[in-house]
Amino acid sequence: MLIAFISDIHGNLPALDAAPADAKGRGAGRIVCCGDMTGYGPFPDGVCKLLERLHIPAIVGNYDLKAIEAAKQGKPAAKEMKAKKLKILWWTVEKLSRRSRLYLAGLPERLDLQIPAGGRRFLVVHGSPVSADDAVYPSITRQGLEKKLGDARPEVLVCGHTHIPFVRRIGGILVVNCGSAGHPIDGDPRPSYALVRVERDAAPRGRIVRFAYDRERTIAALEKTTLPKGLRKDFSGGIKRRFIE
Repeated sequence: MLIAFISDIHGNLPALDAAPADAKGRGAGRIVCCGDMTGYGPFPDGVCKLLERLHIPAIVGNYDLKAIEAAKQGKPAAKEMKAKKLKILWWTVEKLSRRSRLYLAGLPERLDLQIPAGGRRFLVVHGSPVSADDAVYPSITRQGLEKKLGDARPEVLVCGHTHIPFVRRIGGILVVNCGSAGHPIDGDPRPSYALVRVERDAAPRGRIVRFAYDRERTIAALEKTTLPKGLRKDFSGGIKRRFIE
């Protein structure tokens, strides 16, 4: 079985239009989303609705949690955010329909998956098993990973949040960070997702896939919004400025 994991779409609907088709074309029979559907991109509502319509299992990301909290509490929920980040958050919240807000609020913060092929155990989180705001970087050590996992011992740990894609086997656990399927930050404007192959008689293995999408559609949509102009360069160049988180 080949499973595709996507994460950090961040309101980039054209990228989400492309990712499932690309994954299925490579043989993926299942797609799972690791959170952060909203923020920065011009289509937060469209992304939520498409994921729901495609019945893609998903968890909530840290930005999604911010948006949910801001929708409930108003200004007190984000009083310490810098001006540009605050502008992006409020714009995102205003563009989310009631249905999409309910969709996000109903998502779990983690998924424990048991894959029939070989009975493999997957733990799917956004940031790390610690929290949606925590992070798993390529440099993580075995000791660091064990501390984040606590008592959990999955065979595969899948996460996102950092927008830095990698696949590493650490202490017998396959650690997969999907990168970002909508807002890459490492200088490559192509988004990424992860493919994990599960077989009965072999250890799970994974790889990162970069894919093309209609980037100009996203840039053109950003130009029609009141979002900070710098976001256009970020999405076109696959970079991240200091006000982007």
